[in-house]
Amino acid sequence: MKRRTLLQSLPAATLLPTAGWLAAAQERGGSGQSANTVYELRIYHAYEGKLDDVLRRFREHTTKLFEKHGMKNVAYWTPTDEPLKGKTLVYILAHPSREAATANWQAFRDDPEWQSVRDKSEANGKLVEKIDSTYLMMTDFSPKLP
Repeated sequence: MKRRTLLQSLPAATLLPTAGWLAAAQERGGSGQSANTVYELRIYHAYEGKLDDVLRRFREHTTKLFEKHGMKNVAYWTPTDEPLKGKTLVYILAHPSREAATANWQAFRDDPEWQSVRDKSEANGKLVEKIDSTYLMMTDFSPKLP
């Protein structure tokens, strides 16, 4: 499925609360957010029957490892409608800058703990067929949280 088709199939309302949270976080000086902050929209297309394993790996390991390597977990979703239901994970990470994102991902991939978690979780086969990644900058008109 093409990224455009996938994004069009996601209800826009599911992303709005996150957009507001991100904008509010960007305004707070002590939050670590700045004008250089980039957000990464990631979409994981799991192999048939493997989404629960992907979610377990994120729940038990991956989100903590992201934080360890400078990636801010913003939000995670699973689609409720076909054709994505039961086989797709959508999430957003925040990075201090685009350059930091590159370094964060390299450090994550090189982490022996991640490599061990990945290898154990994929003992019976790979979990993710395809990953889409899009880097985003917050607009000046994004809604703010109350």
